[in-house]
Amino acid sequence: MIEVLSVASEAYPLIKTGGLADVAGALPAALAPRGVTMRTLLPGYPAVLDKLKGGRQVAEIADLWGGPARLLAGRAGGLDIIAIEAAHLYDRPGNPYMGPDGWDWPDNWKRFSALSWVASELALGLVDGYRPQVLHCHDWQAGLTPAYIKFGPSDRIKTVMTVHNIAFKGSFGSDIFPQLRLPAHAYGLGGVEYYGGVSFLKSGLECADVVTTVSPNYADEIRTPAFGMGLEGLLNGRADTVFGILNGIDIDTWDPATDPALKQNYTAATVHQRRVNKQALVERFGLDGDEGPLFCVVSRLTGQKGMDLLIQVLDGLVAMGGRLCVLGSGEPHLEEGFRQATARHPGKVSLVTGYDEPLSHLMQGGADAILIPSRFEPCGLTQLYGLRYGCVPVVSRIGGLADTIVDANPAALSAGVATGFQHDADSSHALYEAIRKAIHMFADEKTWRKIQRRGMKSDVSWAASAELYADLYAGLIGVKRDVDQDD
Repeated sequence: MIEVLSVASEAYPLIKTGGLADVAGALPAALAPRGVTMRTLLPGYPAVLDKLKGGRQVAEIADLWGGPARLLAGRAGGLDIIAIEAAHLYDRPGNPYMGPDGWDWPDNWKRFSALSWVASELALGLVDGYRPQVLHCHDWQAGLTPAYIKFGPSDRIKTVMTVHNIAFKGSFGSDIFPQLRLPAHAYGLGGVEYYGGVSFLKSGLECADVVTTVSPNYADEIRTPAFGMGLEGLLNGRADTVFGILNGIDIDTWDPATDPALKQNYTAATVHQRRVNKQALVERFGLDGDEGPLFCVVSRLTGQKGMDLLIQVLDGLVAMGGRLCVLGSGEPHLEEGFRQATARHPGKVSLVTGYDEPLSHLMQGGADAILIPSRFEPCGLTQLYGLRYGCVPVVSRIGGLADTIVDANPAALSAGVATGFQHDADSSHALYEAIRKAIHMFADEKTWRKIQRRGMKSDVSWAASAELYADLYAGLIGVKRDVDQDD
């Protein structure tokens, strides 16, 4: 067995703010039958410790960035967890990154450098009888981990840095460097320094043995100035170690045949039964119960997600006979834009702010189509949920969206491979045309059902990607995998 420690700031179902949690939560189970044992190192937020009751202490740290800490190990939410119990860093209410005022905690650099430092100490034998062979680090919050290995007492431990969103670099002033427990020479181009400060993500990209992103297309995009966010030069310099491995989803949690959040369960063969969920969704959002297509959005309401573009075309969507339900929160002016659209179009547009996991399942199981007009999208998971649930995705031709959705153009329809609708990114006109095309095709029930069923039969599981990760780990530590263990 290959022993891997996943280093993440969140993991579903223990703590979740976005897709990173879904990936960190699903990957261990997908890897288990492939000869990989994966434990997950998490900060000891209240939500994590509450679910880890009965966890045993496996290590004690007298001074972890200004206070004592304990490592607690146990099983929670179907995951093998090591949690860092450090009240001075993690015992805070609400969101793991922001205070009640909506601003990032000012000591986030300390909270997540501590996470990375503990990961490196585990790799060096902090806990008797446990020494992972690979550290798999997720996003900037775990980005210092490869630096602690590279500049530590042993650089033989292998590290994988996965970029879920390169826009978030974890950048801080150079004044924090003396407090990171790194040697002086780590502050340089080959280490943690970035434009006169410290970037946790740049550190991970620079120091890890291998860099992965969450879709093949995004792996190409981040090596260009348009999407690299200033890190494209670094990535091009080590292009032979950058790989795109598409995300999957937990097909047991996301299964319309058994999902308890749905009013009516169904399969590809009984997809017409979705209408019961559609009616429940209409009632939940206070929409008119007409026969037109119902679009949904389950997203952070940000410019990256193209929500301003959608607001620009909402009047047209309604004029063409569509309705829209939105679940999400984000930039105040975008939330206000949807509220104004709701006021202009009562019964046609409705917004629920915040996040509601069961409601998001009902939206996938009841809406006719899901809109994802992102300006950039490393992978995206909501379009995969849409495929699984027969909620036809309408997406930007970008990142993982382009990798996972086959546009319903004439050739794809003729070949019987279309699963959704693509449009050019960063264009309200292109988005409007894609919505118009979807509404037109919705009127052809036979064709629409074919698109739904084809999507529902797509393989959106972790199976293929877990194979790639298992091969990647094995290659890093120089072992040959026994293919029989995959059966």
